Amino acid sequence: MKSRLLDLLSKPGVLIADGATGTFLQQAGLPRGTAPERWNLENPEAILSLHRSYLDAGSQLILTNSFGGNRYRLSRHGLAEQAHEINRTAAQLARQAAGTTAWVLGDIGPLGELLAPLGTVAYEDAVAAFSEQAAALVEGGVDGILIETMSDLGEVKAAVEGVRCVTDLPVLVTMSFDTHGRTMMGVTPAQAAHELWGLGVNVIGANCGRSLPENLEAIRAMREAEPQAVLMAKPNAGLPHTEGDTLRYDVTPEIMADYALRFVALGVKIFGGCCGSTPEHIRAVVRALRG
Repeated sequence: MKSRLLDLLSKPGVLIADGATGTFLQQAGLPRGTAPERWNLENPEAILSLHRSYLDAGSQLILTNSFGGNRYRLSRHGLAEQAHEINRTAAQLARQAAGTTAWVLGDIGPLGELLAPLGTVAYEDAVAAFSEQAAALVEGGVDGILIETMSDLGEVKAAVEGVRCVTDLPVLVTMSFDTHGRTMMGVTPAQAAHELWGLGVNVIGANCGRSLPENLEAIRAMREAEPQAVLMAKPNAGLPHTEGDTLRYDVTPEIMADYALRFVALGVKIFGGCCGSTPEHIRAVVRALRG
């Protein structure tokens, strides 16, 4: 599967990823403050429904429900010792839903803790945590690993090293540019492009962020910095606002679809949605890109 996915990435055309996980699961009844990864074990049917909804909408790539699946984040919910089972099950559920008709990316997010010297996590411990998570995702049957929503290049390097310790599957990395066009740690899109592509990963790009226009500019800067890079964009559906007890996002499926065309015009190979995006957003993107 590795060579097939890499072959697909080298061919013309765009691959359509899925949309938000948390938004979908909260609408399905996930209590606020509950780790979404807990439902891999406790409510697998909800996770299968998540994946099938995006596949039905036209997603060709789906992400495992494992964004916060490292032991540092899971420890906040008393789940650190179940990290392997949680991640392996996340991959197995996505694989079950995708079958042989779609690709599964093992989703790895930030540790949720700062690396030393700014924080308390040693680089070697970060590598170990990412390696543990990646090993379980690979065991569960993923086709590649997506390291996403990163802000610290040091943490990215630890994640890539951790993944490479356990697999030679394709590695994709996206950063979140949400602070005046930079990541929270001050990294610019151009700097990110140079550093990420220099790590020898297969795909780089931007996800989450504040708005579609800001994500578009980040991708434009990454393209200019590394013209040969394979790019991925998975932007939020805008920023949320509260209506009663519900979080609403301003970006409609139609707006998301219009921007998908703009991202693809910059040469984006993989496009999907992050926070606030739904199967309806992905369905509109599919209609726009497939014409």
